[in-house]
Amino acid sequence: MTDDVAEALLAGPRGRRLCLEYARTVSSDVSEVLFWLAHRADRNPGTLITIGTGDGDESEYEEPDPSTADLVAQLEPVGSAPVDEAAVQAALRVSVDTAMYWQEPDGTDVVACQPELVAALRPIAEMIAASDSARSWDAPRRTEQWAVDWRSPDDAAPLPTPHTVLATWSDQRRTEETEAHSERPADPRAMWTGTWWSVPVFTLATRGTIVGALDLVEDSLGWEEATLIPVRGAGRTLEIRSPEHWVDLCRAYPLEVTASARHDWYRVTGRAGRWLIPDWSRVAHEWDAVHLSTLAYLRSATALIEIDDEYASVIGGWAPDSTIWLTDVAREWDGPRQHWVRPDNADEWSRVGTQDA
Repeated sequence: MTDDVAEALLAGPRGRRLCLEYARTVSSDVSEVLFWLAHRADRNPGTLITIGTGDGDESEYEEPDPSTADLVAQLEPVGSAPVDEAAVQAALRVSVDTAMYWQEPDGTDVVACQPELVAALRPIAEMIAASDSARSWDAPRRTEQWAVDWRSPDDAAPLPTPHTVLATWSDQRRTEETEAHSERPADPRAMWTGTWWSVPVFTLATRGTIVGALDLVEDSLGWEEATLIPVRGAGRTLEIRSPEHWVDLCRAYPLEVTASARHDWYRVTGRAGRWLIPDWSRVAHEWDAVHLSTLAYLRSATALIEIDDEYASVIGGWAPDSTIWLTDVAREWDGPRQHWVRPDNADEWSRVGTQDA
């Protein structure tokens, strides 16, 4: 089982990023070398400003120029040291936060996918796979779930009703695809963006743990308070535990999104071609909810998922250990809503109170 988890981590962009971020967290030497390699590899590296020592030395500054081999050498001792569970959790947060579906992979993702780096990350992947943190990454949906509203309890909204949201999503997605076909350029390299999410954005989405709901957020916006809402739901839950499960879903309920998603997903994957996502309005006829395991996320998110010779897909905008509800079977559960705060974007969230439902 550990070997399977390690293989899944190394096969996926978010899994490789997790391993590399773990090494960066526990090793200052890795952090320094990786900084310069990622800066050089980034398509949009920005500008570095250097500050002199003030000793009057006017000699020209030379940036460090480490090689991939230098990084490989620094990674070796990381994989042979005892696992740091806190560092695993920190690396997972960064991997999720840096997932992007609308632009090219950043420099660190580019570095992590180099074959020599993948080989060097294997001992780290095996160590993480055997950690306590990874034990639940392939688990199915838990009975107790949590929905998060990034507002205070005084301003938090009622839970959305999936049936209504899904009907609206279906109409809007089809309309956008039709309009994009005639109005947007067919060249995937054109500077255009559209709807890159693979799931209905505004339907009820829940997480298996409070920590996951607060910390494992893609492209987080620095929220400083949140309301956690206890949720439970019965019904039929489809488990997505691998890219193959996603492929099966796309084949069973295909919805073409080529015209509306091609530009964003070309930048993410480098693939020019036709694209599918599941037609969630049809999925809802058979399933009440769909759950994406953490391991499936690490293997599949921001990755190219080939469906057949003509079509491919991307799992975009769906957080790890997250359940998307397609029918109105989930309810706010008995027990108070929880108010959590993180003043000044601190590292840790703190619970400050409760509110009756």
